[in-house]
Amino acid sequence: MTQSSSLPQTTSTSASEATKSALANSEGKISVADGVVSKIAGLAAREVSGVHAMGTGGSRALGAIKQRIPGSSSTPSPTQGVSVEVGETQAAIDLDIVIEYGVSIADLGRSIQRNVKSSVERMTGLQVTEVNVAVDDVYLGETEDESEKAPRVQ
Repeated sequence: MTQSSSLPQTTSTSASEATKSALANSEGKISVADGVVSKIAGLAAREVSGVHAMGTGGSRALGAIKQRIPGSSSTPSPTQGVSVEVGETQAAIDLDIVIEYGVSIADLGRSIQRNVKSSVERMTGLQVTEVNVAVDDVYLGETEDESEKAPRVQ
C-alpha cells in the first residue's frame, strides 16, 4: 500500500480549471480591467425589458447635468449604477436600477442576473460569483400634468 493513496486530494476553490486556462496559458496571461466588466454588465442589464434607468438618485442627477454640457454624450454612461470587484479569475457585480411600474421585481432581478452573468462570463472568461441587484426607484411614466402642459415658448 502506497502512502500517497491514503492522503486526501486537495482542490483549488478559487477558480475552475477552465477559467484558469481561458485567462492564462503558456503564451501569457490575460487580464480584464474593472471598467471593461462594468461596461459589459451595465449594457447587459439595460438590455432587459423593464429596466428604465440605472444608478442611484444622486448619480442619475449628476448624469443628467453632464448630458446638458455642450459636446458631451446625450446617453448615460454605460457604467452608471454599476460597481464591480474583479480578481484574476472571478468578478462580483453590484447594480442599482430603476424599474418601470408594473414589472415584477423578483422576475426582473433574476432576468438581469442571468443576462449580466452570461454576458460577462462569455466576453471576459471570468467566473461571475454574484450579481446583486438593488432596486432604487420605480419609474411611473409621464403624469397627465407633464404631458398636457403647454410649452412656455412657441
